[in-house]
This record gives sequence, C-alpha cells and structure tokens, in this order.
Amino acid sequence: MRVEVRVEVNPTEDEEKVRRALENMVIYDELRVEEVEGKRYLVAIGYGYKSLIKIHNLIKSQGIEDSARSVLMRGAEEGRLVFQVHKQAAYVGALTFVTEKGESPLGPLTFTVETNDVKRLIDWLAPRTFRGRRLYEVNPPDDP
Repeated sequence: MRVEVRVEVNPTEDEEKVRRALENMVIYDELRVEEVEGKRYLVAIGYGYKSLIKIHNLIKSQGIEDSARSVLMRGAEEGRLVFQVHKQAAYVGALTFVTEKGESPLGPLTFTVETNDVKRLIDWLAPRTFRGRRLYEVNPPDDP
C-alpha cells in the first residue's frame, strides 16, 4: 500500500502549521516540498496501513463511520482510493472530510491511496454500523 498526501502551502500560511495539520492525519516515511506552477506543496509518502492509523482512529473516536464510509466509497476506484480532508480541522486534530469544491478555503489535504484491496481498506477505516455500533472489525489490508 502506498499513501500520498498532498497539501498546498499558501503564501499567507506558516509552513510549520501546514506540516502540523499533515502530521495530525498521516504517518509518513518521506516528506518533500514541490513547486508546481508557482504553487508550493508539502507531499507526504507513507507505506502500509500504519500511514492511515490516525485517520482510522479519528473515524472511530469521533463516531463518524457512516459519513466517512459514504465519502470513502465515492472516492473508490479499482486499486485506488482518493479523499480530501479539511486543512483547518486537521490542524487542531479533528477529522472533517471535504465533499465539495471550495469547502476548505485554504485548500484540503488530498489523500491518494494505492492498494490491492480498496474494499477491505474502506471496511477497516469505516466499517458499517447499526444504530451507531460497528457491525464488525476488519484487520487492515496487508499489501506487500
């Protein structure tokens, strides 16, 4: 599994605060700065499910499995999962998904996850619930 999280650093933002937002959401193995068309981005790369453990734990602790599952399902493709997280919420350690363009005024954290089993990844991150209780627990995907 390969996890890439890309976030724009706006000219008015403190790069350390953007880095903190990133670190509140993902455990990464590499971090680099990219310049694309005059814009500056932090790009975090992580390998394996451990990269997403913070997202997993926030979904569980905030009790947002149903809404998270809905957002994640919309971003699922064969071998890939794409979703966005609100940058300001991430900075304070809260998980809020971005579902519409412009919803995160300073730009979102964009997650792109390449995995052999997208369905299992979603089931691990946000399992189905009934009356607010998880119906099952799934082990994380163990992509080589």
